[in-house]
Amino acid sequence: MIPFNIPPYVGKELEYVKEAMEKNRKICGDGPFTKKCNEWMEKRFNVEKVLLTTSCTHAIEMAAILTDIKEGDEVIAPSFTFVSTVNPFVLRGAKIVFIDINPKTMNLDENLIEAAITEKTKAILPVHYAGVACNMDKIMEIAKKHNLIVIEDAAQGVMSEYKGKPLGTIGEYGCFSFHETKNYSMGEGGALLINNKENVEKAEIIREKGTNRSRFFRGQVDKYTWVDKGSSYLPSELNAAYLYAQLENADLIYNDRMNTWNKYKELLQELADKNLIELQYIPEDCKHNAHMFYIKCKDLDERTNLINFLKENDINAVFHYIPLHSAEAGLKFGRFHGEDKYTTKESERLLRLPLYYGLKEKDVEFISSKIKEFYVKK
Repeated sequence: MIPFNIPPYVGKELEYVKEAMEKNRKICGDGPFTKKCNEWMEKRFNVEKVLLTTSCTHAIEMAAILTDIKEGDEVIAPSFTFVSTVNPFVLRGAKIVFIDINPKTMNLDENLIEAAITEKTKAILPVHYAGVACNMDKIMEIAKKHNLIVIEDAAQGVMSEYKGKPLGTIGEYGCFSFHETKNYSMGEGGALLINNKENVEKAEIIREKGTNRSRFFRGQVDKYTWVDKGSSYLPSELNAAYLYAQLENADLIYNDRMNTWNKYKELLQELADKNLIELQYIPEDCKHNAHMFYIKCKDLDERTNLINFLKENDINAVFHYIPLHSAEAGLKFGRFHGEDKYTTKESERLLRLPLYYGLKEKDVEFISSKIKEFYVKK
């Protein structure tokens, strides 16, 4: 069976984990490897501050606390996303206002944002689906006009760019994921990107259980104490050590995945030219990261049949999100503004193909040949 995903492993992960245990003798949070990861991202993405977290969910949760989301507030988000995009705001009592997507990119339709804004709206949550950027110029323009906070869910967007700017560095906050299904992994983990210097100290306090521990270790106070609300969002140093080995080889992983993505596109283009499938659309001002390669089938029935056909040929291709607004909790904690013209329909067509670091070209060729075979048989 060709799996949908294999967690990335480049070679030095175990060496660095062993170094954390035996040389550094530091396996809790904020050790040398956590610092190296933070500094690597700060330099690479030219961002004010990066804080490694236990997950992207927790990075978004920190952003929700920093934004001071309260009971009765509203935040605008796409329905076609993972529940982690919105759960942190629901936990703080906010209402989720879902809007429709742009069917070409599967990102929220920026032209529908303003109509969904009320006096209760506090934030906009653009999700960069498949590592392809939302229209951030328009989103930031709307946010500035209405005095709203923009929190980028860039879980899938590490190493992607919008008009030359790394995703996660455009809004007030950006959130990365380093889950095992992502391009760069630490098993479970994430990062909060803070783009305004004045928010850094408060973020450190929230991440450190509400204490000023970071200031203490910098010698800015003679003892640390509980100063504000917070929780424990520090990942283990073992996870950070694993991740750092991959950040050191970020371009190697990026290039490998891009080669796979481009090969899929080359091999499947003829089906798209015959209007049998749709291929992923990349806007000209976006640099993507080959987080996924998906195709769109005619409808749900065709997708289901293709999934089963590929499974019979030992290929694990998978669909993605069930739109949140139609879920039980979505109906309870949110509302859909306007018409669901594309969200449900397009989500039922989308099929993700295997893509991971080290996927062999012959496997890409085999997968593509079986997709062609399916459509010839039809």
